Amino acid sequence: MDARTITAGLSVSPQITVADLQSVADHGFRAIICNRPDGEGMDQPNFEEIETAARALGLETRYLPITAGLVRDEDATAFGRMLTELPGPVLAYCRTGTRSATLWSLAAATDKPVADILAATKAAGYDMGGVVRRIVNGGKTPTDRADAQYDVVIVGAGAAGISVAASLKSRKPSLDIALIDPADIHYYQPGWTMVGAGIFEAPSTAKTMGSLIPAGVHWIKSAVAGFEPANNAVILDGCRVVKYRRLIVCPGLKLDWAKIDGLVETLGQNGVTSNYRYDLAPYTWDLVKGMKRGRAVFTQPPMPIKCAGAPQKALYLSGDHWFRTGVLKDIDIQFMNAGGVLFGVKDYVPALQGYMNRYKADLNFFHTLVAVDGPAKKAWFEVKEPDQSPRTVETEFDMLHVVPPQVAPDFIRVSPLADAAGWVDVDQATLRHKTYENIWSLGDVMNAPNAKTAAAARMQAPIVAQNVTDDIEGRAPTAIYNGYGSCPLTVERGKIVLAEFGYGGALLPSFPRWLIDGTKPTRAAWFLKEQILPPFYWKAMLRGKEWMVKPEKVTVR
Repeated sequence: MDARTITAGLSVSPQITVADLQSVADHGFRAIICNRPDGEGMDQPNFEEIETAARALGLETRYLPITAGLVRDEDATAFGRMLTELPGPVLAYCRTGTRSATLWSLAAATDKPVADILAATKAAGYDMGGVVRRIVNGGKTPTDRADAQYDVVIVGAGAAGISVAASLKSRKPSLDIALIDPADIHYYQPGWTMVGAGIFEAPSTAKTMGSLIPAGVHWIKSAVAGFEPANNAVILDGCRVVKYRRLIVCPGLKLDWAKIDGLVETLGQNGVTSNYRYDLAPYTWDLVKGMKRGRAVFTQPPMPIKCAGAPQKALYLSGDHWFRTGVLKDIDIQFMNAGGVLFGVKDYVPALQGYMNRYKADLNFFHTLVAVDGPAKKAWFEVKEPDQSPRTVETEFDMLHVVPPQVAPDFIRVSPLADAAGWVDVDQATLRHKTYENIWSLGDVMNAPNAKTAAAARMQAPIVAQNVTDDIEGRAPTAIYNGYGSCPLTVERGKIVLAEFGYGGALLPSFPRWLIDGTKPTRAAWFLKEQILPPFYWKAMLRGKEWMVKPEKVTVR
């Protein structure tokens, strides 16, 4: 625990875990305020997990989630009221403690001099210089001048953001580019399926963010609060303003764990796991190798989700382990799919269905997970079959692998950049925003009807880089995205069905059929997934090497 004293009655802290709570109590804190929204980070415990454990230690809790940088006047008022109502001293936390410190600074502005507020937060290690204007002018953030200005600003330093920054730099080295992301760690998320099967170790899928930012690109280690496209402005945590000539938006998506009743407090225990979280994928493997009999339930939520094949990848690799160790006959595998088909591109279904049969998995379509009782080992699914009344079914489990519903990040969904469903609204061919001509988007957050995979981002990055370059040089866009995405379906240890497809389900294979026939399981595709793709990701894709994805030029007449 890293508690930093602001006043005698309040300390703030970066993200805490359940394991920290005994120390929190031992240090004399009597209450906790959580200022971090659930699902913000891949390795983040949810508030209900903290709340349940805190109550057992006699600590009071409050949940005041703040989208990074978006601290409203009423949020500060509510924070001040909580400090008055709760027994002290109080520990408030968010990802780094900055939001909690900001809330206190704004709440204290009514009765403390600005200098005293800045001194208290500085002593705790938080620079509130960026909110001085907010404190003195009633929370209004001017956008007529910027704290910083760049040729290109990129929001999000995931696979899409770093790749497009590197591709842009390779085309126009003189560009002044800023990459905005608050995270300290960058994850190779496609590797978590392999972690959950005991093939990769979790630490091999993580590197420090600072080691990956392309040379010559400015890294603004902050969260985005919102956008003012009419002013070419991005509003950051602390109400700072960054202006741009061109903007690229690619912050990924949000895992909405809390949408499933009872899930957050049982994740990582009671047989409930998910390969969609860094800290839980190893638990998946622990459950799989320890299971000798019983029922294993694998869920898939409504689309869109990142890597639509990942829910069943977990099933296949688990089933393969049980098959190889001779216990499959004693395990009842259930696949609960909110959709109505096994896979959205029919050419791959025969091979996948063959493996479902091999593992004797029951397919349950139109089943959406809505509630979990971990200690009771029960889950409830809403069933909405065509032409039938909705119903709820109860299922017992010994192991439950959950894939949560997924949505665009809050600061995207409420922004002028979003469509009615909350995703960044782009032209699906050029990936340029439909309304704002100096804005582009790629990766999981935009609304083109393609699969949300790392392979899709790999293809999109050079296309966006080329089209932004064209715009800078006064040309119409010359690169077109065909919807390419790839999903290496790990149907057994040592074989993969390499699904590669574009818009409308068109097959878009990267390799000759004699080498890899994507509609069939092959060892060559497994070698690609296990041995080639991880180093390719770190050393080529994130460094702007456009091998096999260099955009074809479109002649503009």
